[in-house]
Formats: sequence, structure tokens, C-alpha cells
Amino acid sequence: MFESAEVGHFIDKKTFRQEEEVLRKELLTAQNALRELGKFPVVLLISGVDGAGKGETISTLYEWMDPRYLSTLAFADPSDEERERPYMWRYWRALPPKGRIGIFSGSWYSIPITQRIAREMTRGELDNRLDQINRFESMLVNEGALVLKFWFHLSKEGQKVRLKKLEKDPRTAWRVTKLSWERTKTYDDLQDVAGHVLRVSNTAWAPWIIVDGTDDNYRNLRVGKALLDALKQRLESPMGQSVAVAPPITPRIDDRNVITALDLSQSFTAKEYDRELAKWQGRLLSLSRDKRFAKRSLVLAFEGMDAAGKGGAIRRITTALDPRQYQIVPIAAPSDEERAQPYLWRFWRHIPRQGRVTIFDRSWYGRVLVERIEGFCSEADWLRAYAEINDFEHELVEAGAVVLKFWLQIDQEEQLRRFKEREEIEHKRFKITEEDWRNRDKWDAYQAAAVDMIDRTSTGQAPWVVVEANDKGFTRVKILKAVCQSLEAALEQD
Repeated sequence: MFESAEVGHFIDKKTFRQEEEVLRKELLTAQNALRELGKFPVVLLISGVDGAGKGETISTLYEWMDPRYLSTLAFADPSDEERERPYMWRYWRALPPKGRIGIFSGSWYSIPITQRIAREMTRGELDNRLDQINRFESMLVNEGALVLKFWFHLSKEGQKVRLKKLEKDPRTAWRVTKLSWERTKTYDDLQDVAGHVLRVSNTAWAPWIIVDGTDDNYRNLRVGKALLDALKQRLESPMGQSVAVAPPITPRIDDRNVITALDLSQSFTAKEYDRELAKWQGRLLSLSRDKRFAKRSLVLAFEGMDAAGKGGAIRRITTALDPRQYQIVPIAAPSDEERAQPYLWRFWRHIPRQGRVTIFDRSWYGRVLVERIEGFCSEADWLRAYAEINDFEHELVEAGAVVLKFWLQIDQEEQLRRFKEREEIEHKRFKITEEDWRNRDKWDAYQAAAVDMIDRTSTGQAPWVVVEANDKGFTRVKILKAVCQSLEAALEQD
């Protein structure tokens, strides 16, 4: 895989200056077009062996382009805050918005490669991580991003020569550290692991570009031209590339499903409700103070028909928690900042640390509910979202989160009664809008979408709890009980 980068690439100074002048102008033009269009971001990964010129090339790009619209992220060992969240959390937070170029010096590949060389990760664990990364990158591309991955290569002898050259020059000596020389001892291991990583993650939608790092002029031109060519091609066809990741929805042959099978007549008397509410709120308070919860987190997502009682159920949960311990995230239409990112970005940013609780009032399932029904995204977008959401929740669970999703179901008669009640009671009028009445006309479409959603995303690790919500007391107790039982089961495993 690395042979083509060891054939002795070289560009003389005169040729370099001539080509550099043209390249700089074209890169600036393309960068301005990218910014003005504002339809997609560029994710640029710079990886490779020590001494191969990664930092120098990034500096050159800053000289050639407008630095105001570039950002460089360098990733060292994870901080305590990052270790308490899923592996990909810190990379999600660093993604550039549409119209910008984000340069990753080190990336989501760095830690798996390092851990595999140190034998802290098995080959199977590495392949699992790479599979996760491939799906992440396909999601970025499907969301519109241009993903370019560069691996800077040096031969074993070439690396030693390069390090000595850098060390002798006072202007570059600081780039060579004791760790740089120590890593030369694991060169063969790096080539073996990196070769495997590049082969497995060299996809059609995010291919690797291997660059000979021996000659500065060649390396800089190679990267600059590759970036320019990719930008030009993408700007001429802004729709980008689509990667199929989900089969179509198959029609049902009867009306029996997880919603129509519910018994919505279930209810509690006032006395039963008070007793059960106190019982499960007390249990939740105790579990949230359990020492074992310090290594866990709790993520709750609430969806359901309008006026089904999500807000009331959430308040009964938070009453049992320390206010310093939880965050409620209400989800409405995305802001301009959120629209400039992949749709899951605004949820990743709110993922709780260990020992904390985040409650989403509406959630990432908007992609397969309101966006699907209202036509805010294409059919391909919401179909692929099922797999992307399952991956997202799997990463949360892998990091120690307890994930529960609630669908609150009422019937049409009860919804109508609650709508009218909200209109008549002054302090509840803010809860009812014209959009609520309009959505009611699409009742059947929302029911069908909800069934598809539950069928495709209710997993053993992150299940859906479908709640009969005609009686508010029954609803609240069932939700509290489900939270307590799931959290208790998770803590017993620790």
C-alpha cells in the first residue's frame, strides 16, 4: 500500500514556485466559493508517521488560504471530561460547519492505531472500531460533507534521515522530541497496523490519499492539488454522494402493531397513583445516589402524540433527582448553527458525563417522524437515519449510558379533549398552537411513522417503552418504574 510513496518523489524549487502561484489563487477562489455557497463542510484528516511533515503542510495551507475560515484541531490523550463520554464525542464537537474547512491533526484513527501497536487493543476490537468509523464517515458524506484523508509516509530509513535534518535546523529542531525517536523503534509495527487500518477504512466515499513526505515541495503540492481538485469537483456537483444504508419500508398486511395492540383504558385511582408515584420516585432518588451510578449516565428520550403528557412525566422524574444532576433538553426546529452541522450533532453536544442525567423532550427521532412526514428531508435521508440512530445509541451504551426511549400514546378522542382544555385554561394556552391542530390532521401518518420507528430502533441495549397515556397517573408511574428497573439492572452488572 505504501510502495508508491517510496519511489523518490521530488519537485525542484523553480517548478514549485511556478505551480504554487497558480495553486494559491485557485485554492482561494475555491475556498471563497465554498464559503459563499455554505452548503457543505470539508473535513480534512492529516495523519502519518513522525517527521513526515504533517505540521509543515498544515502551516502551508494556512499561508495559501484564508485562515479565518480554517480551523485546526489537534487531539492528544482524552481529558477526564472526554473519557466520561463516548469515544466519538470529542470529534463530533469539533466538526466544522457548512462553508468551512476543518483540519484534524490526528483524528479518530489515532488512538486505535496507538492502542493496537501497544497491544492494548485486539485485532477484533480494532476492526470493530474501524467499522464504527466507516459508518460515521458515511453519515458525514450523506449529510453533505467532503471528507479527505491523507496519510503522510516515510520509509524506515527516510524517517531517520528526516528527523536528523529537522533536528539540525534551529527553526525546526523543536519539532523533534524524545518521543519522536522512540517511535522509530516501533516503525515496523506502525506500518503493519496502519496498513491494515488504511485498507479497511479506504472506502469509496472517504478514500485515503498516501503522500510521500520526503520532499517538502512535492508533499505540499500533492496535498494542495488534491484538496483543490476535490473542492472543484464538489462545487460543480453540490448534491454530493449518497451511500445506501437502509432497505425500504415494507407494507403491512394487517392493522395489528405495537400501537394498535395497546390497552389505553388502563388507569389508576387517585390513591393508587399517590402510592405508586411515591414508591418509584423514592427508588429513583436512591438509585441516582448509588455510588455505582458515578460510573454510569442516564439518557432518556421522550416522543409521542401531541398532548400525550411528556412534560408532566418528565417533571415527575426530575422531582426525584438533585437539580445539579440533570439537564432537560427541549428540542424544537434546529437553529442556524445546528442546521450547519449533521442532524445528530445537536444531540451529541448534550450527552451527559458519568453520574449525570439528560432528558430529551423530543429527540433525534424527529428525522424519522416530523422530517419524514413534512418532507423536510428526502426518503433516502430518513431511511438511512434508522441505522445511524442505532449506531449513535450503541455508542452511548458502550460508554456506560443507560438509554431508554418512551413513546406516549393517546387516542384521538383524548387528544381532542386535552386540546380543548388547553384552549380554555389560561395557564395552559401556551401549550396549544395552530401546528398542533394541523398535526392532528396527519394522525395516521404519524402513527405509521411511529410504528416503523419503534420496529427499527428498539434494541436490547436501547429499548422503546410504549406507554398507554390516556390516564396521566398510569403513564407517569409506568415511566418511572421502567427507568428504575433499567437503571437497577445496569448497576447490578457493575
